[in-house]
Amino acid sequence: MFDRPVGGDASVLVSVDFGDPGYEESLQELRQLVISAGMSITGTVESRRPKPDPKFFVGSGKADELLATMEAADAKVAVFNHDLSPSQQRNLEQLLEARVVDRTGLILDIFAQRAQSHEGKLQVELAQLEHLSTRLVRGWTHLERQKGGIGVRGGPGETQLELDRRMLRIRVKQLREKLAKLKQQRGMQRRARRRSQVLSVSLVGYTNAGKSTLFNRLTQSGVYAADQLFATLDTTSRKLYIPDGGPVVMSDTVGFIKHLPHALVEAFGATLEEAVQADLLFHVVDVASDSRDEQIEQVNLVLSEIGAQDVPQVLVLNQIDRVGIPPGLDRDEYGRISKVRVSAKTGEGLDLLRQALLEHQQGLQEKLAQSYLNA
Repeated sequence: MFDRPVGGDASVLVSVDFGDPGYEESLQELRQLVISAGMSITGTVESRRPKPDPKFFVGSGKADELLATMEAADAKVAVFNHDLSPSQQRNLEQLLEARVVDRTGLILDIFAQRAQSHEGKLQVELAQLEHLSTRLVRGWTHLERQKGGIGVRGGPGETQLELDRRMLRIRVKQLREKLAKLKQQRGMQRRARRRSQVLSVSLVGYTNAGKSTLFNRLTQSGVYAADQLFATLDTTSRKLYIPDGGPVVMSDTVGFIKHLPHALVEAFGATLEEAVQADLLFHVVDVASDSRDEQIEQVNLVLSEIGAQDVPQVLVLNQIDRVGIPPGLDRDEYGRISKVRVSAKTGEGLDLLRQALLEHQQGLQEKLAQSYLNA
């Protein structure tokens, strides 16, 4: 088993076109992911296939071409724009004598680099172990040696593979228990906010849409923001005050991406629950992106997966300064603000976002007042 990729490692990208729409966009996204992981790109190997090759995913001919490309560029890592089976990854590593990383592994690596909070680190470790558990299938020779005797390391005849699996299960259980306690603490905090009638708003959106920049603008906060994928990983909450309204708790959440690994969605359940339990979602969209419609669809897909599809949502069309669109807002058939056009960079349109917050805050207070009357 090879070491995980580190910053500065030279890599070759591998992408197969199976005829799906959005292939070029997916490849460009892979390039951004690799750069975000701190690796350099020395080459790209592309091919078209009707379906993956069972042994090497790309076929034996392309695998040989990949080997030659990596040797010529002295690349240490092959990064696939797809998820590989454990046997495909193992076969490729044996052929290339180099580290092979699939799309899920790459995203997990970025998350491991970016996690800062205690909870974020626990979530990343859980997702990595869930991913690793699928790789402990006759994986490497050192895992197949038998451990004889009786002792702490294992029972009579227990193989190293069985021992690793057992230790992995124990650690996964420990992590789930710790995250469950943190989730319970979050629930208590949310109930306290509800009792004080404080509006809870979560920023959601595709990664690199400008959520953290917008969050900093609205809350005068200092959350790290950069032009890279997954610049922000840990959820951050801040309180801001709306004139004529009152306090609002705003949370900046992790960005979504196409084919977000299910292990990450599951592991980050405690964090993503901020979106599920919010009174309002600000769905931030990069209006300058040619793929904005697909990105909106992908975010809504993940929101549905975590159970947040029914939370009221305002579409925040960000980065209007890049396309020359004036700030403004649209309302739905019920008169509620449904879209706001802003620039988090210049501050244009932020007054309209505060107006949306005020109107939803007033609506929440009316609902609470009505519920008290009906109680």
